[in-house]
Amino acid sequence: MPLGYQGSYQRVRAYFREKRTSPNPITARPPSPRVVAGWILRRPETLPEIDHLRLKAVLVHCPELDALTTHVRSFAQMLTEHQGERLPQWLDALRCDDLPSLHALAAGIERDRDAVIAGLTLPRNSGVVEGHVNRIKTLSSSRGHHSPRPSQNRT
Repeated sequence: MPLGYQGSYQRVRAYFREKRTSPNPITARPPSPRVVAGWILRRPETLPEIDHLRLKAVLVHCPELDALTTHVRSFAQMLTEHQGERLPQWLDALRCDDLPSLHALAAGIERDRDAVIAGLTLPRNSGVVEGHVNRIKTLSSSRGHHSPRPSQNRT
């Protein structure tokens, strides 16, 4: 028994003729969430004009995403310009919006507020050290070398 489309070539042709002459043209596919996230996370001044316009079109249709974009870019500015003193106002702004995921983030940051402010303010960080530690862990696990459990004795 054959599977698949059982109709005729003429029926497909008529369908596409109707679509071509329809007053409502076929619209382009919306961007994927990954693409939109990339637009939001990129520095606005480095975003190509076409992507800036596409992001603007997405944000017009989703006020929650528009609010998220504002918060993400504000945090990025605090991070890159070492403005940790702005963190309390940023957390208050997060709580004002109806974005439950960001409320959870704010609660987590609040638990370690002093350390986060220091990380946002001080010019030094442990990023390089953390990068080396992660690289060593990755290399070690890819070779099958696992660190012994504390209860194991090496002989």
